[in-house]
Amino acid sequence: MSDFKLTGETIDLFQLLKAANLCGTGGEAKIVIGEGLVTVDGEVETRKRCKIRAGQTVSFDDETITVL
Repeated sequence: MSDFKLTGETIDLFQLLKAANLCGTGGEAKIVIGEGLVTVDGEVETRKRCKIRAGQTVSFDDETITVL
C-alpha cells in the first residue's frame, strides 16, 4: 500500500495509475481500466477519466494507493 498526494482537487484515474508508476504509459493505464482490472474504493471502475479525490483508494495488480 502506498500514498499519493494530490496537487489539485482531482486526478483522472488513468493519470493516477501512470503517476503512481503502476502503469508505464497513459495508454497502458486506459487499457487495464477498460478491461476492468482496476478498483476504486473496492468497486470495479471502467471509466478512464473517472475523477479521483482525496480519501479514495485505488487498487490494481496487487497494489493499493490511498489518495491524500
